[in-house]
Amino acid sequence: MVDFFQELGAGAYQAFRTIIPEPQNRIPISFDAIPSILMSYVPFLFMAFLARQENTYIIRLLLLPTVITASLGTSFRYYWTIPMMNTCNWGSCLSSFVIIGKALEYAFQKKGMLRVDEVRPGQYKGKVIANGSSNGHISPPVGGRSIAPWLTDVVQLTTSMRGVSWKFGQETFVPKETRPLDRGPFVSATIFAMVKNFFIMDTLEFVLKLFPGVGSVFGGSMFYYQLPPISRYAVSTFIHILSGHCLLAGFEAIYHVVTLVAVGIFGDSPSSWPPILDSPWLSESMHELWSKRWHQMLRRTFMVYGGYPGKWIAGDFGMVTGIFIASGLYHELSMYAMGRGLDPAPVIFFALQAPILVIERLWRKITGRRVGGWYGRLWVYFVIFVLAQPMINSWHKRGLAGGLILPPFLSPARLLMPIFLRFMNLSD
Repeated sequence: MVDFFQELGAGAYQAFRTIIPEPQNRIPISFDAIPSILMSYVPFLFMAFLARQENTYIIRLLLLPTVITASLGTSFRYYWTIPMMNTCNWGSCLSSFVIIGKALEYAFQKKGMLRVDEVRPGQYKGKVIANGSSNGHISPPVGGRSIAPWLTDVVQLTTSMRGVSWKFGQETFVPKETRPLDRGPFVSATIFAMVKNFFIMDTLEFVLKLFPGVGSVFGGSMFYYQLPPISRYAVSTFIHILSGHCLLAGFEAIYHVVTLVAVGIFGDSPSSWPPILDSPWLSESMHELWSKRWHQMLRRTFMVYGGYPGKWIAGDFGMVTGIFIASGLYHELSMYAMGRGLDPAPVIFFALQAPILVIERLWRKITGRRVGGWYGRLWVYFVIFVLAQPMINSWHKRGLAGGLILPPFLSPARLLMPIFLRFMNLSD
């Protein structure tokens, strides 16, 4: 019996390593590998198509293992060999876990993925009232006239992260729109926001790469221990803030690009693509930050991975704990693709958020007041700018900031900064 379980364990491990090999056994990305990589996304797209068709529940369940295997196998088996491109390996695995989370939801919804007020895919009941603030009342998107309805459904479903206009996103908070909702002005405002965030990301990334170690493709700590403690943590805090703003600006720039494609090409309603952030720096409690002001793009992903299992195990507290543990594992396991090992710091930081939210609830019960005001904002800044530093440092030590974000020829900062420095030297 012992030999049986040993063989079973060895077989399971071998199967696991077939899908997710050791870093040294991965396959370099080449032109010959591109068709295989592209084909690996077909099962997921077919799953999304089936999720918008009636009576496909059993087929979706049967297809699920293929989607999971194809997504994991592609992201973890193939890799960019150039050290500068290591960030692409990280990004590929981030998207892989999102795809699997979506596929799990598509597979286990018996009726398929329905829009708000749909009774069956494509069949509405009643009318939708648009008030512009509640996710459950945003007008359904309008598909492009020249594009097949099934293709429009697949694109809108797979690109929808918060579930705007979909039933699965009715409980997700959506910030109020600040852009005009007429298509032309909306597109113009989105282009302006995209360009602005692009320049912010580019500038901050350029500055980050100036820091020794942090800006290296092989990574380095943002804690410079040769400095006195006050200077050391002042520098690390500065790098930490730059890193956070750079990530958010890049995140928003990509979102704006997808928005332009969805609205401009596939005919989505502008109301289906509201802002993703709501001034997170104004948060007066961690509950406000995570539930409203921070982006909700991965809310469903973390619910599928941790929220639902956690609620089944330990109720509401288990759900919250499960969501944050899932978030930590999502951010950390994706880093495994960079071949620099694993670090518990990200998982610890996100896992801490559950007891932090419990502390805020206890404060309200004891004092009768919510966490808020200037002390609430200081509390948020302490958690984000102090407690989160080990997590950001663990990413920098593995070369995240040193990797390629933008090709040099697309980077205005790299093109203009030498000219600026030359001009300053001439002025002196």
